[in-house]
Amino acid sequence: MAITKLTGRQKAAILLISLGPDTAAQVYKHLSEDEIESLSLEISSVRKVEKDIQEQVMDEFHSIAMAQEYIAQGGIAYAKSILEKALGSDGAASMIQRLTSTIQVRPFDFARKLDPSQILNFIQHEHPQTIAVILAYIPAKQAGQIISSLPEMVQTDVARRMALMDRSSPEVIAQVEAVLEEKLSQTITQEFAEAGGLEAVVEVLNGVDRSTERTILDGLYIQDPELAEEIKKRMFVFEDIVTLEKRAIQRVIRDVDNDDLQLALKVASDEVKNMVFVNMSQRMADAFKDEMEYMGPVRLRDVEEAQSRIVAIIRGLEDSGEIVIARTNGEDILV
Repeated sequence: MAITKLTGRQKAAILLISLGPDTAAQVYKHLSEDEIESLSLEISSVRKVEKDIQEQVMDEFHSIAMAQEYIAQGGIAYAKSILEKALGSDGAASMIQRLTSTIQVRPFDFARKLDPSQILNFIQHEHPQTIAVILAYIPAKQAGQIISSLPEMVQTDVARRMALMDRSSPEVIAQVEAVLEEKLSQTITQEFAEAGGLEAVVEVLNGVDRSTERTILDGLYIQDPELAEEIKKRMFVFEDIVTLEKRAIQRVIRDVDNDDLQLALKVASDEVKNMVFVNMSQRMADAFKDEMEYMGPVRLRDVEEAQSRIVAIIRGLEDSGEIVIARTNGEDILV
């Protein structure tokens, strides 16, 4: 019998037989009683499965599972582009058609896993009504981050349009969705092809010994001082203070300005705050906590500048050999 003549239930029965009793039992846990009864009856009626039919069923199941995964990752257009390479245009179209007829894809579902800044880059110059439609269909937290980054007048207009929006026609939604998905899919493809950059250099330098790092940075300072400074800034960020040895943290606390440290800790993670506080006297830690509590709202720019000044002090202490910043290759492990 050709696989094209098999029903979905027959294919499911062959699949479970092929997977074995243990795996089939795990699958059964996710089925209703009617489905279990129907499938068990189908399995009991199977006498023999030809090897080529078994392989075709397994291949089809694998293709469907991968297609669903592609849809979850980047939407239908992304899934179609990947499947075309494996199955050809007709095979990919057939697979997508079968999947979309059995699963309900929410509008703009592909955008739900993207960073808000990625979406913002493509919609900030669109008409406010288009922006309103998109924001209405993505999660509120994601939409909130996007709308807060828009110009104030646009924010108000978009919010008003969202509030007045009752429902949008499927044709309008599909059109807006298709345009946005195409733009984003092009960006995703470009991102996969990108390599190198500042972060890549920082990762490499964080893994070399101190002598090699100094040689490279000294050479960069001669060729491109601004680039060298930017790399140096990224090599140790304020949050990395948790990687310092206790005595190093205590030395840093002594050398930095208290106002800077309070500002820097304002938006720091609990892990960083705890690491700093446990290396203070109890009296000093309590005073710091009180000052930070009564500090009130502060500008993010001021916090970042304070953190940069502290990082500069840490790097200066390292350069003078007074503290050690642990290296990933183990060169600076203390014993």
